[in-house]
Parts: sequence; C-alpha cells; structure tokens
Amino acid sequence: MTALTQVSGTSDTKALDTPPQKAKVGKKRATLTFASRSVERLDALKLKTGASSYAEVVNKAVRLYEELIDGTKEGNQFLVRDKYGVVAPLRLLL
Repeated sequence: MTALTQVSGTSDTKALDTPPQKAKVGKKRATLTFASRSVERLDALKLKTGASSYAEVVNKAVRLYEELIDGTKEGNQFLVRDKYGVVAPLRLLL
C-alpha cells in the first residue's frame, strides 16, 4: 500500500474578481492510503485531465460519484453513446 497525503491551508483573503457567492470554502486535511495500482490510476487520471494535484482528481471523482449515486437512487439511468452512435446503459459499479 502507498500513502498519499494532501495538505491544504485556508486563506482569509479573496481575489478581487471573485463574486461573493463564489467565495472559497474551508479546506480540511485528509490522509488516504491507496494500493499501488490505485496510485497508478490516480497518476493516469491526473495526466489525462491536466489536474494540478491529486486533491483535484479526488475532489472531482467524489463529486461525480455522488452524482451517480444520487441519480441512481432517484431511478435515473445513465447512458453512453459509443463512437458508432450506439447508445447503451452505463454499467455502474456502485
């Protein structure tokens, strides 16, 4: 297993062009332990997405996972269109 730690601080300053509704929320620190294969996947996703950090990859993945779970609980079905135009249900591993 490989440990991955992302350390982030909070800042009381805001950019002048940031609207009040877009103010940054507080950040919390978490330590996650990943299997070696998962770290390889994380590295690949970071490269594919152009993410600046592991935290960015994980945060986006958590938001997507939450949407998939919420949508599934509401009875929604997620569809995928392949390169030939064939539409099929997305197989979710929830």
